[in-house]
Amino acid sequence: MLIYTLKRLGLAALVAFAVSALAFVLLRLSGDVAIAIAGEGARAEDIAAIRQQYGLDRPLIMQYLEWLGRTLTGDLGQSLYFKSPVIELIREKIATTLILGLASIAFALIVSVPLGVMAAIWQNSWIDRLCLAIAVVGQALPNFFFALCLVMVFSIGLRWLPVSGTDGWENFIMPTVALGYYVTPPFMRLVRAGMIDVLASDYVRTARAKGLPPRTVVVKHALRNALVPVVALTAVQLGFLLGGSVVIETVFALDGLGYLAYQSIAQKDFPVIQAVLMLLSVGYVGLTLAADLINAWLDPRIRVA
Repeated sequence: MLIYTLKRLGLAALVAFAVSALAFVLLRLSGDVAIAIAGEGARAEDIAAIRQQYGLDRPLIMQYLEWLGRTLTGDLGQSLYFKSPVIELIREKIATTLILGLASIAFALIVSVPLGVMAAIWQNSWIDRLCLAIAVVGQALPNFFFALCLVMVFSIGLRWLPVSGTDGWENFIMPTVALGYYVTPPFMRLVRAGMIDVLASDYVRTARAKGLPPRTVVVKHALRNALVPVVALTAVQLGFLLGGSVVIETVFALDGLGYLAYQSIAQKDFPVIQAVLMLLSVGYVGLTLAADLINAWLDPRIRVA
């Protein structure tokens, strides 16, 4: 397990390094940072002075190495638009994004596990088909469209929930549902497939032959084993949700990292865009690593694969 862990750690570090380099290069290719700082219509000599001041006249590889070195020491630079350290902006916003991500994954599990169990127990019935239809709709429906539908019904129509803001817990209800519903189908299909396999296993048939109540057989003997792969998938989907929060936070004006990224893109605030992109990417890589290690711990065959 130690060797496998070290290999996965090394691979995760390489992926994080490659993502940081790719993000740095793509952002530099998307526009001239010196012009973004100086503003449209600035004089050529002012742009040249800014380019020299920020080291933008040096080779790209030198700029990247300098940025990487500062980032590894916790210095993410200064925001061009907000005029404050990027690390401070991230500290202020990250709690909202984490709350939204964790609430969304909890919503997805609460919905998908019972649906997956019911679909497996009543396989090929109308209940199974209904659960699969819910999964297909959740997978096919763009989350921003679903979010707008929620706003139309519960904010504009019924006036039950606020449209935007982060003033209270009620502001998180619609974003949580919109984001969580999008990742519900993978969980539901995984639980359904796992339950179908487990319910057909010998030890479940033995439990039934002993006369145990159906509820005990399903919950105590079958569901516990069927949920093992869900633990690993949860880590991967949480990383996906953190990245996907950019759209949902923008729709509901939630003051998190996603909304910060949207504002920074609109204002061409390169240091903030770069830092948020790097943070979300590293977070996803870290959660994927955690999922791999959990899988290897649960199934030793993976370590030698």
